[in-house]
Amino acid sequence: MPYYVCKGAKLKCSMGSDQSDLEVMHLEKPVNLCSQPMAGIIDHKPMMNIKPFGQCKSLANPVVASATAANYGRLQEMPCIPNTQSPWLNGKIDVLVKGQPALQDSSKCMCLWAGVIEIADAGQKTVS
Repeated sequence: MPYYVCKGAKLKCSMGSDQSDLEVMHLEKPVNLCSQPMAGIIDHKPMMNIKPFGQCKSLANPVVASATAANYGRLQEMPCIPNTQSPWLNGKIDVLVKGQPALQDSSKCMCLWAGVIEIADAGQKTVS
């Protein structure tokens, strides 16, 4: 069963070296999940919602391609700067967060530098 995603969820990118945290910012009253703002598919803005993933190894990234060329063709990883231009895929369409489908841990977001961003941990905390 998929879990809903909230602020602080752990993200991983297929082209990045590290995990990152999801940031969810709602200017008005947030929809809360486990005392954290719940995420929707629209929470995909680079550097605002999706933070860097350490080092990028994608040759589709012009900075990596240039550094690799300067390194005589040997892959030269460079700092990640996410480039996510479209919303998350596979949101829960019958549960809305601020008018948009809710984000689930099975959702994916595509980076223009050929990375596939997935949810490693939905961010829900166990309450006892």
